[in-house]
Amino acid sequence: MANQQPGEVKAVCPLDCPDTCSMLVKVEGGVAVGLRGDPDHPFTRGFLCQKMAGYLDRVYSPDRLAYPLRRVGPKDSGRFERIGWDEALAEIAGRFAAIAASPDGPQAILPYSYYGTMGKLQSSSLDRRFFHRLGASMLDRTICASAGAAGYEYTLGRGRPGADPMAVPDCKFIINWGSNTAHTNSHLWSLMIRARKRGATLVAIDPYRSPTAVRSDWHIQPRPGTDAALALGLMHVLWRDGLTDDDYLERATIGADLLRRRALEDYPVDRVASITGVDASTIDELARRYAAEQPGLIRLNYGLQRHFGGGMAVRTIACLPALVGAWRHHGGGVMLSTSGAYEFNMARLTRPDLAPPGTRVVNMNRLAEALAGELPGPPVRALYVYNCNPAAVAPDQRKVLEGLRRDDLFTVVHEQFPTDTVDYADIVLPATTQLEHLDLHGSYGHHFVMLNTPSIDPVGEARSNNDVFRGLAARLGFEPDLFPDDETLIREALDGGPTMTGISLERLEDEASIRLDLPERYAPFAEGVFPTPSGKCELYSERMRLDGLDPLPAYVPPLEDPRTRPDLAGSYPLQLLSPPRPQFLNSTFADSPTHRQAAGDPTVELSAEDASSRGLVDGEWAEVYNGRGKFRARVALTGAVGPGVAVATGLYWNKLVPGGGNANSTTSTALTDMGGGATFFDNLVEVRAWNEADNEGPTPIHFPSEKE
Repeated sequence: MANQQPGEVKAVCPLDCPDTCSMLVKVEGGVAVGLRGDPDHPFTRGFLCQKMAGYLDRVYSPDRLAYPLRRVGPKDSGRFERIGWDEALAEIAGRFAAIAASPDGPQAILPYSYYGTMGKLQSSSLDRRFFHRLGASMLDRTICASAGAAGYEYTLGRGRPGADPMAVPDCKFIINWGSNTAHTNSHLWSLMIRARKRGATLVAIDPYRSPTAVRSDWHIQPRPGTDAALALGLMHVLWRDGLTDDDYLERATIGADLLRRRALEDYPVDRVASITGVDASTIDELARRYAAEQPGLIRLNYGLQRHFGGGMAVRTIACLPALVGAWRHHGGGVMLSTSGAYEFNMARLTRPDLAPPGTRVVNMNRLAEALAGELPGPPVRALYVYNCNPAAVAPDQRKVLEGLRRDDLFTVVHEQFPTDTVDYADIVLPATTQLEHLDLHGSYGHHFVMLNTPSIDPVGEARSNNDVFRGLAARLGFEPDLFPDDETLIREALDGGPTMTGISLERLEDEASIRLDLPERYAPFAEGVFPTPSGKCELYSERMRLDGLDPLPAYVPPLEDPRTRPDLAGSYPLQLLSPPRPQFLNSTFADSPTHRQAAGDPTVELSAEDASSRGLVDGEWAEVYNGRGKFRARVALTGAVGPGVAVATGLYWNKLVPGGGNANSTTSTALTDMGGGATFFDNLVEVRAWNEADNEGPTPIHFPSEKE
């Protein structure tokens, strides 16, 4: 805390990002006037990403929702009137009570949220208690990481631990596999650059020539959705050429002989080259260098799991470190998420025991079907949205919007800004920002528990998620002891497993950030002991067999792939990827004039060959479409994609772009092979020229001013 200045308050970045930065907020006269990265935090090291550098503009934006609103016009008309909090909460509680007492019962009420904030309190505490106690349908929050988490856990075990991020500078061979680390994990990227200065090689494996790929020493560009095949090809070379660490395989794994046979017999290099589009010599060289240059680290990310075989792809790649003994080394192995190392007492925080037995669970990727009444159970008659913007981020956007337009659907949206989803709300509630509420944070990119202390009073009439759920619980007559103050919730969350030893609210109030109780040189599997049923790295997984899955790593192709679906590819031949745009985080910041100006218009990146064959010119507007929907974007011939692939980065707000739609107009609600994850990148489309004269532009949405 030596660099903390007078008037500065410790805070934590709320974004769904592995870096979970420690921030210093400068406050003068009750107003936040400065924001910077904490120079004393071991991972943040004094800098913030470009998205958060201007966060104070967001906090004090004139476009923030400042008070509760009630819809007074048709849905999607943008016509609202100001109401008071008592009136808003009374109406919500009354509608919920009436639905719960109806023949459809409380399961006709659906909460819908994700990680608009990553804080434990405001993302997953009293909200869960409230809806469990109400008996509402439960939401399976699988839109981001569930497929990869399932595959990773089948292989490495409970808690999904991995390599220590702080050890990255000691690594010699670093593979960013499906990870645009330079933009989505910038503090880890800076550690990778430090490793390169010490002689390490940086490799990027990605169908898209991302900024990380551009800045790496070596870019390998497989076809989308073929990552598992590439990993099995590497295994073939490792066993074929005697490059495996047989001592580690014998001591620390189960199923090595079975996997060896599969890799050697079913995945010869020539076949893998045909599947992936990566030439055989590259596969050979990558395998040899990965085996020889240790410590070797594979930084996995979630992009490669967003197709039907995504869970198996992550599971397959996660086997590689055991083959070469990379886990022996500090920093070696694979890193997907550090979140499993945090042993918060989440059951005590969220109280799943309050939910009635047999309560329906709705996968959040199936919101379109839920709102259309196509899922088992009662129709969804009420939707409560917070920490999320489903009108922009949910798949099969056209069908989602049709559902949100239902006159008989009562929709509540608790938000900071007038998102696309807000336009369909019956009641709108203003939400606090990170500077205005208390929260507790873990991370999925480092090992520090962090306390976010409020630095200013709420702007306008904004209230936190927990404050709203306390108010609703009181109006519904729920037991007050189930909805305590936030300090009590923090104490309950910290009363967890061994890694939380010695971490208390009092210490956090004093120190703000405390490392988990882990060894100083954290190498979780150096001794070959894994938290799996066998106690070993499970190259063969009996759990997978019992779950009806292939117990050995395999290549599971995408559902929408030109090779496996030539009938579909005849109409829609391009594989569309829709990764993040650096200026946005999912749809967050997509309304900010500063961020939108930096991002520019929506683009679709194509190869010069694909653009030429369609008569498309760099910079012109085009229409990307398939049988599910369409959106508009400018053609960008950046050289970043190969033939047969299209890339549309960023999730723009529908109402702020021509045509009123984004990439999710074309994505499907199909689920992954395991974990119930989203298949956003399993998406065949076509692109055609669009006549700019037909652009009616976005429809402006009106919100009443303070005077109104």
